[in-house]
Amino acid sequence: MNNERLVAGLDIGSAKTTAVIAEVVGELPKHPTIKILGVGQARTSGLRRGVVSDIEEATRSIRKAMEDAERMAGAKVEYVYAGIAGEHVQATNSTGIVAVNGDEISKADVNRANEVARAQALPQDRELLHAIPQEYRVDKNQGIRDPVGMIGMRLETEVYLVTIGVSPAMNLRKSVDKAGYKTRELVLEPLASALSVLTEDEKELGVTLVEMGAGTTDIAIFHEGKIRHLRTLSYGGNNVTSDIVHGLGVTQADAERLKERWGSAYEPLVDPSEVIQLPSTAAQGDRRVPRELLAHIIHQRMDEIFDLVQREITDAGFAGRLSAGLVMTGGAAGIPGAQELASDVFGTGVRVGSPAFNVSGLSDSVEAPRFATVVGLAQYGAHRMALGQQASASGKRVKVAPGMDRIAQRVKLWLQDFF
Repeated sequence: MNNERLVAGLDIGSAKTTAVIAEVVGELPKHPTIKILGVGQARTSGLRRGVVSDIEEATRSIRKAMEDAERMAGAKVEYVYAGIAGEHVQATNSTGIVAVNGDEISKADVNRANEVARAQALPQDRELLHAIPQEYRVDKNQGIRDPVGMIGMRLETEVYLVTIGVSPAMNLRKSVDKAGYKTRELVLEPLASALSVLTEDEKELGVTLVEMGAGTTDIAIFHEGKIRHLRTLSYGGNNVTSDIVHGLGVTQADAERLKERWGSAYEPLVDPSEVIQLPSTAAQGDRRVPRELLAHIIHQRMDEIFDLVQREITDAGFAGRLSAGLVMTGGAAGIPGAQELASDVFGTGVRVGSPAFNVSGLSDSVEAPRFATVVGLAQYGAHRMALGQQASASGKRVKVAPGMDRIAQRVKLWLQDFF
């Protein structure tokens, strides 16, 4: 094991905090593969709707998940790639225009155009997370993926800027810090998940990634190979659990257990004659209900969430344009019947996405939709390492900012290589 090639992903979800430690293997810089060495999980407390609400509790969850992963991997790590999401995330398109220096467009011209697009004045409570070049225009020619080497006088770029709230980001970094680790980079969770579950063909044809967590549901729309739309809905698996609490008169913990053991998100899949035992209490005594009733409660809430996703796709202008359909990830996507219900609602191809691409080692321990984000974060780290090697191999001098390693500095904002 090469300690210099270790990467760690940290997904602090509203229900569970998950950590993955992996080694970057394979031929860099083109196709980095990660070998999973350790996985750790802890119950999350101190997070609400994807945002840290109690630093001490969040710190405890991070420390436990990371220590478990380190124990399994037999290695210690200092830096983590941490996921961030929530309703504070905003995205907007920005345009940059520059005059071309020589006859031929160079990489320096492209970087200048991207810098112009990126140089947006942000409010004090926002910080720039990602700047993702979408496409270029040379003179009057549109829709160009890579303009380097083309002849033209004027270069225009469109960049997708993703910004986050300053205080949610600071609280997240502080929690990681207090747990004894350093945040190498914050990464938008749906983008990390896209790295681990979406194919290039799906992104090219057009696909919606729906990440159903406990506190929120994240939507990311890809079309022609690029991210086109982001949105967070404030509904997730916790809403399903709350409905079971009210509908069946059980505790939160019992509702979670019932959902995991007997739950189905699609009523027609359940045998109408099947009966399940509810946890008994002194006041209520022994209780049995049809399993169909539990399925009905879950079906109704999941159907409502899917309707909101459908409305979002339509409002974004992508209804009927996403040939690759829909890919679901996140813990709630693992509920049996979720795929069948989604197919009904969206009327397109639907699959449940588990990390499958460029993963080796203990890959069977992360083969579930709830691991999509954390594996994607480790893969993001692998790409960063590969791009850094590319930069140093090309003999470029890499300027170092205080507190940031030169690799991350070199490629801090240009994510066109893998988004």
